[in-house]
Amino acid sequence: MTDSHPQEIGQHYIMYCRRRLLKEYLPRIQRCLNELSEEDVWWRAHETNNSVGNLLLHLSGNVRQWIVSGAGGAADTRNRTLEFAERRQIPKSELLEMLESALQEADRLLGEFDHAKLLEVRHIQKYDVTCLDAISHVVEHFAQHLGQIIYITKLRTGKDLKFFDL
Repeated sequence: MTDSHPQEIGQHYIMYCRRRLLKEYLPRIQRCLNELSEEDVWWRAHETNNSVGNLLLHLSGNVRQWIVSGAGGAADTRNRTLEFAERRQIPKSELLEMLESALQEADRLLGEFDHAKLLEVRHIQKYDVTCLDAISHVVEHFAQHLGQIIYITKLRTGKDLKFFDL
């Protein structure tokens, strides 16, 4: 085992998070959207369920609020309630552009992020969390909703999404 300095650990962790979000999770969402019809993107079994469209709006808002605003210090313009209330059938191409934009903005910020600030505390929503917590929250939260998107896609299409081919 090698002696690792906290700076190296922080750098490795940030690289891991960036890879998960952009190189692993985003391609899976893209695959799901390629399989779903515009109608299926907004399908819900009943009113208390989220559609894929709502989940994509929610993920975009979460990435911006917790990484771009929370860890990065940009203004927080999120309207979380609207993410779930939206019923207009926004085209899947537009939803994907929003998500890609949020992820690219977060990735730029993380690429320049000073790893010495990982333990700095920020106030996000009603929580006081470290930047490390905020970044971890986004990766975990994204994975949870990605699982829902995958499930809905398989339910609606009956297809094997062949993620190992990505």
